Amino acid sequence: MPRLRPTLSAAALTLTALLTAGCERAIFGFANRGLPPPESTVAFAPELGLSLDVYRPQGGSTGTVPTVLFFYGGGWQRGEREQYRFVGRRLAQQGVLAIVADYRTFPHAGFPAFVDDAARAVAWARQHAADYRGDPRRLYIAGHSAGAQIAALLGTDPRYLSRHGLQPRDLAGVIGLSGPYDFVINGQYTKVFGPPAQWPQAQAINFVDGNEPPFLLIHGDRDRVVESRDSVEMDAKLRAAGIDARLLILPGGGHSAPLAGLYDPQRSPAVLPAIVAFVDGRREPVAAAP
Repeated sequence: MPRLRPTLSAAALTLTALLTAGCERAIFGFANRGLPPPESTVAFAPELGLSLDVYRPQGGSTGTVPTVLFFYGGGWQRGEREQYRFVGRRLAQQGVLAIVADYRTFPHAGFPAFVDDAARAVAWARQHAADYRGDPRRLYIAGHSAGAQIAALLGTDPRYLSRHGLQPRDLAGVIGLSGPYDFVINGQYTKVFGPPAQWPQAQAINFVDGNEPPFLLIHGDRDRVVESRDSVEMDAKLRAAGIDARLLILPGGGHSAPLAGLYDPQRSPAVLPAIVAFVDGRREPVAAAP
């Protein structure tokens, strides 16, 4: 079973040191420098203090456009939607209605509460996408790292969306970036996921049964935080169940490589075209590295 790796590369150790030193805000400030704020910020679960940012699609199209709802990473213990303005803006530049949503993180909430939060964001997007030119029938959910785990569970375990009158097949697709889908829960993550009896419920791979929407999985083959084998095995499980699944392995890419492709497409040039083709409904094959 793949695991969240406890050992980090030198580059990752440097980044970790910066984050520990309180520099995370500076890092995201750099990534978002010069970018205008979202067109709208909406409280989708006001009693929980949860909001989402809406980035209207750019371009000359006057009809409805695909909608992408994005969940950030952060080990289920940190993260803020404002930090991912660069994701919202990049997707909006591609003519997509982009939504970046908050969810509660530990210790404010553990598993499965943060997945329930994400399901509420999906229900909001389904109901209100048309208010911003988004097509609710073309609603894609995406996430990086912990956010990819959340998105994958919403796309495989029907219990979360069913509480809002929806099912995984109501989604147009799931986009997972560097996601853990079959991982060992140990160390700091035991407190996040609660009693061991419920740990299998956190593994999206356990729920694949052929009733899933299409999946696009993107992962760097040198990821030292979440093994790329997670995406490889999830892709194989989906394909075996007859699901339209596509896997893009980024040669030499680390844990943040898919995000780097959204921040600056030249850094990981395969990422943005794969996402755009996926949300446009083009069934082009995605090449994976050997």
